[in-house]
Order: sequence, then structure tokens, then C-alpha cells
Amino acid sequence: MQRLTLTAALLAGTTLSGAAFADGHLRIVEEPLALTIQMNHARYPRYDSDWPVEKVASELTGISLVDDTVGANTRTSENNGKTEALNLMLASGAIPDIVGSSRLKDFVNQYGPEGAFLPLNDLIDEHAPNLKAFFAERPEIASAISAADGNMYYIPYLPDGKYGRAYFMRTDWLDALGLEAPETVEEVEAVLRAFKNDDPNGNGLADEVPYFARQWPELIRLVTLWDGRSSGSDTYHDFYVNNGMIEHPYAGEGYRDGIAGLAGWYADGLIDAEIFTRGSSSREYLLSENLGGMTHDWFASTSGYNSSLQEKVPGFEFKAIAPPASVSGVRMEEHRRIPIKPDGWAIGGTNDHPVETIKYFDFWFTEEGRRLANFGVEGEQYTMVDGEPTFTEEFLTNGEPVNNQLYQVGSQLQARGYFQDYNYEKQWSNEFALEGIALYDEGDYLVDQFLGVAFNAEEQRVYDRRWPSIRDYMLERQQGWILGNGDVMEDWDAYQQTLEDMGLQEVLDVMNSAYARQYG
Repeated sequence: MQRLTLTAALLAGTTLSGAAFADGHLRIVEEPLALTIQMNHARYPRYDSDWPVEKVASELTGISLVDDTVGANTRTSENNGKTEALNLMLASGAIPDIVGSSRLKDFVNQYGPEGAFLPLNDLIDEHAPNLKAFFAERPEIASAISAADGNMYYIPYLPDGKYGRAYFMRTDWLDALGLEAPETVEEVEAVLRAFKNDDPNGNGLADEVPYFARQWPELIRLVTLWDGRSSGSDTYHDFYVNNGMIEHPYAGEGYRDGIAGLAGWYADGLIDAEIFTRGSSSREYLLSENLGGMTHDWFASTSGYNSSLQEKVPGFEFKAIAPPASVSGVRMEEHRRIPIKPDGWAIGGTNDHPVETIKYFDFWFTEEGRRLANFGVEGEQYTMVDGEPTFTEEFLTNGEPVNNQLYQVGSQLQARGYFQDYNYEKQWSNEFALEGIALYDEGDYLVDQFLGVAFNAEEQRVYDRRWPSIRDYMLERQQGWILGNGDVMEDWDAYQQTLEDMGLQEVLDVMNSAYARQYG
């Protein structure tokens, strides 16, 4: 396989396309071709051929997609990595030419070897030069998405960029109380106590919420301050790799100590009393009401409050701080953008046009296709400035979130297999976000991620039989301990015995077997 650099492969889209398309342009077929598609995602429950991005793609390639979505009104729901809509599609007996979905990976890796989806390896090698170049540059991605039989059955949504979430703190509150940003877990506790007791919002009421989170697992993330782990990827509660072996974070002693610490903080009122129930509106409400002090959340969207709340909360400043050192002195940012998602699209097993379809998939990895997938339509959402796609001022400042606007025109669709361009997000990240990213980049706090495994049939049976009930038990005890239902230190031995009795070691054995086979 000829190796090309990833940059060269993506920037030479037209040249590479010439190898795939006889006329040297992006058109795939001489006569228009319609392919059916099932597309399910929580943000767009079915495919829409009227998306402007899709119309441009059809004009460029000659291929149009026709919606054939089963379960269009069903929001995606996790069930051993599958979605209800995908199961409904399979039960109908009719698989469209293209299937795009969130949580697609495990589904196609299970049913692809049975003939429900086409293997893509040879199709990519012979007809998709841009995809071929990408996987040559990033062989770990090819390994991560391959099924147990060694075949790739889907093209994934591939996030770009390194940084996702960070620790944010009300630095104006710190200034009001004469405090510095905390550097250790002990200093974090001291700051949270000061937020609770010393009236940093100045209203004379004890109404401050020292630590809050939109997603409650971001509370569990704090076990890293006690040298525990909460996940090995950007999926909550995931396994992680420790010295080449798969382990689960909720069985480790650092996790135990962290839960004990968080239970104490919760009992002392340092953590939002409604953290498990307040939900996704907590950041908006607690910050706009001048009540929230600290959280762990996304760089771009969280930094945006420094602009949007200036009039309502004069002097408001919510800045990223470096990860505080753990009890052993380790500074860790556990969350990062995973380079591959289980979302994307696949070719149905009864597709009569597999060559044209893989060329269509390849189109989205050309320079023009990647730009279309990331930025929308030129002249509408963006213009070219000094050779770079640049969002228009009107698009960026009309008051509607950039992501939502792009979804509405068919861009940034995670049920499409494409390579994201972080520059799309950088353009709407303010100076607070960029400053925070530079801080985290300088400190090199990120840890490696677990990219998942593909089970064979027997491993899948063990996992399906054992893991769901184990995971439920882990989460039930986790919340119970924090809320004061038991003491994790006193209960730990019994907890470990229960995990053993429920078959955790069997799950770890099949995980490690699959991991060794997949990654060598």
C-alpha cells in the first residue's frame, strides 16, 4: 500500500480523485444514480435530501440519496452498543444501500460477517484512494474499527482536535475572596468551602453551588484527584488500558478513595445537591443566576459565557484552570477528543452498486467533500479567505449555536463517515477557550484513550450475558455511596466480591482477548 502523508492525502483531493473518477473530477457516474439510505441520530432522526449540503454533494458526484429510514421517530438508545432503529431495520428484512447511525460500530461488526453489510477492505483498496491514504497514515484507526474477522464494515465519523473538556472556575469569585486557583486536591476542597461559606457572589445569602455539572458523570471524573479513573475514553464508564491490559476503573483502589472523598464533599454541601437530577440546564441556570463556582465541561461552549453573561453578571469570569495535582502529585486531564467514534455509515449487504457507493464515501474524504461536510455551502455558511474556509460574520453572530446551524444544512453529521476539521470549531472559540487550550497544551495533561474492541461470537456472548448487570450494579453503588447510602471504605471488600461473583473477571478476560487480537 502506497503511503501518503495524511495532510497530502487531504489537500490533494482533486488529484487523488482523478485516480478514482475517470474524468479527473468529482463526478462518480455518468448517469444520475439514486441510493437508499437509513440515517438515525438523536440530532436528526432521519435523512433529509433537502439539506443544502446534500444537494451540492449530489451535483458534484451524480449520486443522490433517498430516505428509507425505519424507526425515524425513535431517538437512538444504547442497548449493548446498538440502537433501536437499527434493530427495527434489521427486523424488517430490508437493509438500504447505505446505513448511517450513531452507535453503529458494534452493530455492523456483529452482523457484517453474517452478510448484512459488505466488507470494505478490498473496495477501499481498489476504488477509494482518499480513504486508502487516510488508513495508511492512521493504521490504528483501521485496527480500531475492524471486526473480529479482520474486515472493516463501516466508515466512521472521525473527530479532530485534541482537547474537549477542562476544569473551569469562577476566577472573579477567587479574586473577590483573595484566593488563587487551586493547585492540589486539598486546595480544591479549600476553595469549594470558601465558595460555600464566604458569599463570593456578594448577595448576603448562602446560595452558592460550589461544584456542579451538566452531566453527572463529570462529578465521578473527580476521582482522578485521588488517582482513580472514571473512564478510558470519551464515553462515560468505559474500560481503560493500564500497562497493556484492559481494566475497569470502578474496581480500582484510587476510584474507591475518590468516591469516599466525593461522598464527604457532597455531605458537606460542596457539590450540587441536585447533581444527579438537575440535568443539562444546570450550567446555563447556575451561571446566569450567579450561583455556580466550578465545573468540568467543554472548552468552547463553557468559555462562551464570559461574553454572554457580562451584562447580567457584571465582572463575570469563568476560566479554565490547570488540572489540580492528585494526592500523589499527578496532573491528569482524563477527557480528550477520541479520534474515532462508533458512529458513521456502512454499505448494506444487498447494495447493487458497491463500487459507486464506496466512491461516494471516498468523496467525503476529498478536499472538497471534507470542506462541505465541515463548513456547509460556500457562499452561504462560509467564504474562502486566503485559501481557508471562513465562516461569515453573519453566520457566527446571528445568535444561534454554530453546531445547530450546521446540522440544519446537513453539515457536521455524525451518522456520516467523514473526517472533522477542528478549524470549524476554532473559529467560534473565544479568547478564553483558546487561552485554556494553550494552558492544557503546555502542560501535556492528556492521557491515552481506549479505542474499543471487536468481539468474536463467543466473546460477545460472555460480554452480553455479564456486563450489563455488572455495570448497573457499579452505577447503583456509585450513586448510593455519594448520597450517603453506605460507606465505600467499609463496603469495598463486599463490593469486590460481588463483582467477582457477577463475572467481572470473565468480562475482562474476553476484553483482553479481543484487545490482544485486534491491536497485537
